[in-house]
Amino acid sequence: MMAYDLYPQIDMKGGIVLYTGYDEIWKKVDDAIKQRKANVITIECYPGTLEEELEQLINQLKPDLIIHADEIFLSSEEITAKIQDHLTDDRVFGVMSNHALADFIDEEKFDKTLAKINHARDKKIVIYGVGASLVAPSDLLLYTNLARWEIQLRYRAKKVCNWKANNWEEETLRKVKRAYYFDWRIADKLKMSLFDKVDFMLDVNKENQPKMIAGHDYQMALSQVVQRPFRLVPYFDSGVWGGKWMQEKFNVAKDKINLAWCFDCVPEENSIYLGINGEKFEIPANDIVYQRPVSLLGEKVYGRYGTSFPIRFDYLDTMGGDNLSLQVHPKVEYAQETFGLHYTQDESYYILEAEEDAVIYLGVKNGVEKQSLVDALKSSQEEGKRFPDEDFIYRKKIKKHDHYSIPAGTIHCSGKNSVVLEISSTPNRFTFKLWDWERVDLDGKPRPIHLEHGEKNIDISRDEDWVEKEVSNQVVKIAEGDGWTEEKTGLHIREPIETRRHWFSSEVMHETQDSVNVLTLVEGEEIIVTSVNASFEPFVIHYGETFIVPECVKQYKISPHGPSVGSTVGTIKAFIR
Repeated sequence: MMAYDLYPQIDMKGGIVLYTGYDEIWKKVDDAIKQRKANVITIECYPGTLEEELEQLINQLKPDLIIHADEIFLSSEEITAKIQDHLTDDRVFGVMSNHALADFIDEEKFDKTLAKINHARDKKIVIYGVGASLVAPSDLLLYTNLARWEIQLRYRAKKVCNWKANNWEEETLRKVKRAYYFDWRIADKLKMSLFDKVDFMLDVNKENQPKMIAGHDYQMALSQVVQRPFRLVPYFDSGVWGGKWMQEKFNVAKDKINLAWCFDCVPEENSIYLGINGEKFEIPANDIVYQRPVSLLGEKVYGRYGTSFPIRFDYLDTMGGDNLSLQVHPKVEYAQETFGLHYTQDESYYILEAEEDAVIYLGVKNGVEKQSLVDALKSSQEEGKRFPDEDFIYRKKIKKHDHYSIPAGTIHCSGKNSVVLEISSTPNRFTFKLWDWERVDLDGKPRPIHLEHGEKNIDISRDEDWVEKEVSNQVVKIAEGDGWTEEKTGLHIREPIETRRHWFSSEVMHETQDSVNVLTLVEGEEIIVTSVNASFEPFVIHYGETFIVPECVKQYKISPHGPSVGSTVGTIKAFIR
């Protein structure tokens, strides 16, 4: 069997030039400075950039004046106080900030800094840091770019703290929360305003291994990506309930205690590898969403979701592991009013693998009263008693290729000894844990329980009768032809995503349905995705790999390939209705 590709890349055409290492980067930047007779060189940094690394470049440029962007902003304490309503006191949940970086400029500090720059206007000036582009007009603009997953790893390793927070010792949960609700929102807002002004884009995802391409080459690369099917760079993480299946099946992270998650298609946090002259240039996948939303999402989806990629695919591996926490996601009105979200975390579980004893916890038993359920959950939290899930929660045996819809408000969790392909809406931090099976996390601390949120969102009408009628294996044959069958497998009417499964031993034609498509090969070893008009090169996919088809592709074909020729294979596809 061909291996799951842990490092997928999209090979670029058109003579894009890549510069690697600070020496090469310095030479190119220095040439540009001389050609333009540039005085003010700005290095705008995404929060999480290891700014001390940039000193290698800055020192080689031999500036007469160096300005750090922090010189114009309020103090750490003032900023934290100003955004406290967005941060809240909770370890996990905050409220989406609607701020811009410019809101935190200290006018007195700004005026002093600008006077210093004006005094040295005829000399070489380097301005760097988060918000550097706000300090003064720039003659040459560099941007340091990195993916959110890399930032989270840096939080864990205490290599960076949040922007203007000085919270080096704060727990990772709170650092990520501050980034999610504040740092990344203000940074992305600034980034989107700068895309067409950037002269050089830097990939700083690997420590001391910077890479750089010109801004116009970056735009060319984005245009190439969005004209064809592509994969994101998956990342894997361990968890208290994690299993061993992915470690073995995907041959990854075998040194870890387990793998609970694989985030295979979450553009907010995944990255993309651009293949340039045999090297990988890593970019945040969100840049494609921000810069090419109509081509990627389609007019209809862009009109509804803006620059938010609305479909998420990830794996939950409990094979040889344990149950997920018993949980519920917020109903849409609660998500909007409480957290400032535009839409909520509706989802589904597609069962990729399951042992004989595998189950799903979904909905409540018939006749359960909400107050009794909530009282029992509170008792387990406050008094340390075991929650009698068998009295309240509907538990159902599952098997490979089952598909269960889980609209927001439905109590649920995956049990042990299964592998779930989770197909859901994108908001991915809004899980209200109701009970966590009397255990602590890998760090030895109890995981946060959010009954105060959960209680307000549990829909007690989602009982076992409703589960069987509305959300369990709602498979309907849509069409069939010579060597193929298409089935609708969900999702529930309350959810915006539709899923289609294809079983096929011969070529199948697909249409994007006026929406970006996301697909996974769920049965068989290998398939090939081909263009109907030769607009993109054939694209090979292996078992378990997830890929995106931009809406602008319109039509594409999928066939068994390599070792799967002559066999029946299966894909699951999601799109916005």
